[in-house]
Amino acid sequence: MITGIQVYNTLTRKKEIFEPVNAPHVGMYVCGPTVYNDVHLGNCRTFISFDVIFRYLRYAGYKVRYVRNITDAGHLEGDRDEGDDKFAKRAKLEQLEPMEIVQKYTLGFRDVMRVFNTLPPSIEPTATGHIIEQIEMIKVILANGFAYEVNGTVYFDVEKYSQTYNYTILTNRNLDDMLANTRELGGQDEKRGRLDFALWIKAKPETLMKWVSPWGLGFPGWHIECSAMSAKYLGDTFDIHGGGMDLAATHHTNEIAQSEACSHQQPAKYWMHTNMLTVNGARMSKSAGNGFLPHELFTGTHPLLKKGYSPMTVKFFMLQAHYRSTLDFSNEALEASEKGYRRLMNALALLHKIQASNATDFQILPLRERCLQAMNDDFNTPVVIAELFEGVRIINTLYDGKGKIDAQNLDQLKQLMQDFVVDVFGLQEEEQGDSGFKEVLDMVINLRREAKENKDYATSDKIRIGLQQMGIQLKDSKEGTTWSRN
Repeated sequence: MITGIQVYNTLTRKKEIFEPVNAPHVGMYVCGPTVYNDVHLGNCRTFISFDVIFRYLRYAGYKVRYVRNITDAGHLEGDRDEGDDKFAKRAKLEQLEPMEIVQKYTLGFRDVMRVFNTLPPSIEPTATGHIIEQIEMIKVILANGFAYEVNGTVYFDVEKYSQTYNYTILTNRNLDDMLANTRELGGQDEKRGRLDFALWIKAKPETLMKWVSPWGLGFPGWHIECSAMSAKYLGDTFDIHGGGMDLAATHHTNEIAQSEACSHQQPAKYWMHTNMLTVNGARMSKSAGNGFLPHELFTGTHPLLKKGYSPMTVKFFMLQAHYRSTLDFSNEALEASEKGYRRLMNALALLHKIQASNATDFQILPLRERCLQAMNDDFNTPVVIAELFEGVRIINTLYDGKGKIDAQNLDQLKQLMQDFVVDVFGLQEEEQGDSGFKEVLDMVINLRREAKENKDYATSDKIRIGLQQMGIQLKDSKEGTTWSRN
């Protein structure tokens, strides 16, 4: 087993030696997607990053239970229990049942994760599948005196909780400043405190997704689902809780509060967060018009992109930045990653053509040690990639007949590239015509079909033209859409 792994813990704001609660078993919970829309690139980066962490911990010899939830209920538009339910709003827009929306975008999410060659989690629980567990947890929080019920809605009492526990332990914010900067409650607001949040929300007559509870018909708040499901599958205290850094201030802060109010224990030993995405230096967002979806990256149909980039190119690009660093998208950076990815894959193809000699000019074990040291240093993928390109240089030198390598070092070189490129990073060769290419193309064609069904002809045309520029011709018929290469 590989030991000495260090992880940066958001909770303590420093790197710590990774010591599982119950080694060799590791429990890891990552907040999954809210499936009311297409998965965005920020989510993809988070899930790709934790896929690498999952793969490396398994490679290191740990038995990992990776739980990543599907949020399919209870997520309102505002984090402060405001606005419409995201699923109901989308269902009305597309004239579907909410669970049709859930099914549609859950399948779409899994399709995207598949083309990025990420491993499925050990367990993928849904919020709607765990209503009972959420209700039971709310009951305990009420019994412990950290919540109150008003007209069928149950609120978490942040100020009462803060008398015993540190509500801002994850972000190190000042509670008094938070109270001062949070708008005052309106006269009709049921909450006692400005920072209080809903554990259970009373259903309105028009609410589509609702369940029976001790407090009447309603639905769970967004935060309670992760506390309930992580406790069910990983226990009251487990090893790693992950997600995007945008979740730390509200969602994860409230998760910690709920779990401590229920079990009187910190839910996770290590809290890990991925950083944000930017485009040409500006934060990526839909409102700024610079946020693009995975299929727009693959086809190049977004106006900010010069062309499309394959899933493995995008994945390689993401791994070239540390998961805690800001990742900036630009055409220049993506084109450089495309070249780098191709160099890496070409070297892997050449590696199997190299013959061993009786003598050697290269020692591979020090290269392996440097890769291990980088991964043990908070999963530092960009340093590993730099070391792997030293392996690429060795392969090209050997193939050109400008160096020698003996059988032992050649085997070690093959194992090194297999271990880190394939097994840990999940990178794979993709040729036009392999299953990965077809999966991406099928996904894009389905997205175009959905756009046409929604009378979004502008998006439909952009996808068709984008594929045409890539040499893919679409043909529509009554039986569906077929494609061929120009």
